[in-house]
Amino acid sequence: VQLQASGGGLVQAGGSLRLSCAASGRTLSSYAMGWFRQAPGKEREFVAAISWSGDRTYFADSMKGRFTISIDNAKNTVYLQMNSLKPEDTAIYYCAASRTVAGSRTERNYDSWGQGTQVTVSS
Repeated sequence: VQLQASGGGLVQAGGSLRLSCAASGRTLSSYAMGWFRQAPGKEREFVAAISWSGDRTYFADSMKGRFTISIDNAKNTVYLQMNSLKPEDTAIYYCAASRTVAGSRTERNYDSWGQGTQVTVSS
């Protein structure tokens, strides 16, 4: 499956952004999806994930209550809604697809990756 992430941009602290990850080549109903991010000078880290059916979601502790993840199978698209953004949320955000594991926080369990979209939160 090919993934295309979009929706990043510049936002003030406290603001919101919605990232999209559009899939092509295969239907997302065959995959569990995840979002990761990488800040400058830091390793890529897990943000959120959603199961194949969309009924289970998983979040890193620092994102709970601020971020939501959803999937629209009709549009073959996964969304990451980010609210109450903080400067420390500044990073490149990547979506990823896994054929085997739902909710994984480990990069190696994901088979396909999008190109990333930049999110910058100003203070």
